[in-house]
Amino acid sequence: MSSTSKTLEGSILPSTWLYEKTPDNKVKLTDLFNNKKGILLGVAGAFTPGCSNTHLPGFIKKFDELRSMGYDTIVCVTVNDVFATEAWKQQCGAENKVRILADPHAEFTKAIKMDTNVPSLGLRSNRYTMIIENNVIKKVFEEPDAMGVTVSSVDNVMKQL
Repeated sequence: MSSTSKTLEGSILPSTWLYEKTPDNKVKLTDLFNNKKGILLGVAGAFTPGCSNTHLPGFIKKFDELRSMGYDTIVCVTVNDVFATEAWKQQCGAENKVRILADPHAEFTKAIKMDTNVPSLGLRSNRYTMIIENNVIKKVFEEPDAMGVTVSSVDNVMKQL
């Protein structure tokens, strides 16, 4: 676990705006996790291989099992525009399971210090999964190399819930 992960555990989610479906549809994460137990995924980008083939699909596949464990909300945040996130959500079949939110200027990602500069891609998010209860970050599963899908995978996370 990185020092960022350790620093985040026990802290309150920052109150930043993200976007869903259209550029006019602003969403605050703190509203989504208020009085709820949930899971937040941070991914490098929509349509990227690890995100599209492993990280997000794992949580979609285990959605019912996670709900039965008491997780009310599953949200995925990516440093992309809202049009890319909406197309990705449809392609992955995330509708009514995982909410995919755009962080186009990486405001949320920078606020939690999970931003990274990926050569040839630019500013992105480290890959992580967070357990959140009533806006408090309880546990962070951050990939040590920022991009792999082992520590943050649904199977690893569920073993530790």
